[in-house]
Amino acid sequence: MSVTVADCERVQTSWFQHRSEVLGVDAWEDTGLVWANGDLMFPQLIDPAALARGVERARAGGSTVVGAWLGLDVDPAPLAAAGFEKGWSPWWMTGPIDLGGLPADPRVELQDAWERAWYAAAHVDGRLAGRAASHRVDHLAGVFDMEVWPTFQRRGLGTGLMQAVCAAAADAGARHVVLNSTPTGVRLYEKCGLERIGTGITWWLHPPTVPGAPLGASHSS
Repeated sequence: MSVTVADCERVQTSWFQHRSEVLGVDAWEDTGLVWANGDLMFPQLIDPAALARGVERARAGGSTVVGAWLGLDVDPAPLAAAGFEKGWSPWWMTGPIDLGGLPADPRVELQDAWERAWYAAAHVDGRLAGRAASHRVDHLAGVFDMEVWPTFQRRGLGTGLMQAVCAAAADAGARHVVLNSTPTGVRLYEKCGLERIGTGITWWLHPPTVPGAPLGASHSS
């Protein structure tokens, strides 16, 4: 079965909604806009009034920086008009869930299992060295929050974390893994058998720099 960018976006939206539920963060829909974990998730058309309401609600819920995740074919003009600034580009990647049969890494432990989600941590000499999570949506498993602390990089821990969270999702019925990567992460994911299938874009609204400035004011970083 072919995995598409739309599949990647759907799994990420589900993960953000799941995180919102677990952490007690507000998640909602308004005029076709889906909000979760304080971010706007992959709109097709952005209504400026609904965007303003969403920013206010996200800020009221405690979000300082408000994000928006888009496909490259979506008009971002309402975001720019509201003071959002263009951010980094997610590189969407996918591959078989077995990662080519990578072996388990004894330094990595699957620590927690939520409903349809798993968390693993890597330890070196008793010190926390990295983490990763996976989230299953039907036959797909998204990998999120992948991080190895700089001191412990280039020791194979990223591969071990991928194997742990993907194996847990595979046991629950997932057949493919999806994720978004930065350019620095591509080498790891290609080693795990993933390939790039598309590109997205993020936009970010930072707190106003002028006291009393309205939400949506531009921010210079």
